[in-house]
Amino acid sequence: MSSLRVVIVSDTHGFHDQVEIPEGDILIHAGDGCSRGTLDEAAAWLDALRRLPHAHKLVIAGNHDRCFETTPQSIRGLTKGLTYLQDSEVTIAGLRFWGAPWQPWFLSWAFNLQRGAPIAQKWALIPDDIDVLITHGPPAGILDETWDTRSVGCEDLLRVTQRIRPRLHVFGHIHESYGALEREGTLFVNASTCTLGYQPRQAPVIVDLPRDRTKPASLIHIGPRVSTR
Repeated sequence: MSSLRVVIVSDTHGFHDQVEIPEGDILIHAGDGCSRGTLDEAAAWLDALRRLPHAHKLVIAGNHDRCFETTPQSIRGLTKGLTYLQDSEVTIAGLRFWGAPWQPWFLSWAFNLQRGAPIAQKWALIPDDIDVLITHGPPAGILDETWDTRSVGCEDLLRVTQRIRPRLHVFGHIHESYGALEREGTLFVNASTCTLGYQPRQAPVIVDLPRDRTKPASLIHIGPRVSTR
């Protein structure tokens, strides 16, 4: 097999059973599987992921997944059979994946950090030689525009992507900026499943990732952005 098929979702917010997940080698969920962030919600979300057939299932938390931050000892048991990444990495078929849940401060949700030094310290942990970067929030200026046209991505995260140049950067958080674009050798994917109105109507994104690390990631399928509030 010359490439790994990567299936990407984010921001399912409890609607995991309403999302048709395509087959693939690796499933990535970029956070916000919960709505209120309770342990019961997290257990239901993670159980649903565990039932899927993908050989590798990578998960990070998002700002709605509060129990991951407040009761991490309980989460360890819930993530069995999955790969939960929090400022950490995993290697699959020789390819390196790094996951981190942080995003700039927003209404005092989970995994919020102030812009500048506090959040930059987290991004500084990311090694240079990463193939796939998974964060909950977007970098500044890339699929980060809110319904009122504000760009709310993280400037320090953008600088890190420019430093490490991952082949694929996966995120969500800003539902209304669902989409994909390529820039300077990196394929950026905002895979938010829910619309701005919290309806699970945006399709999982499919990407092929060559095992040859000199070759770029290829976008195979993405659905239309749904603007419904």
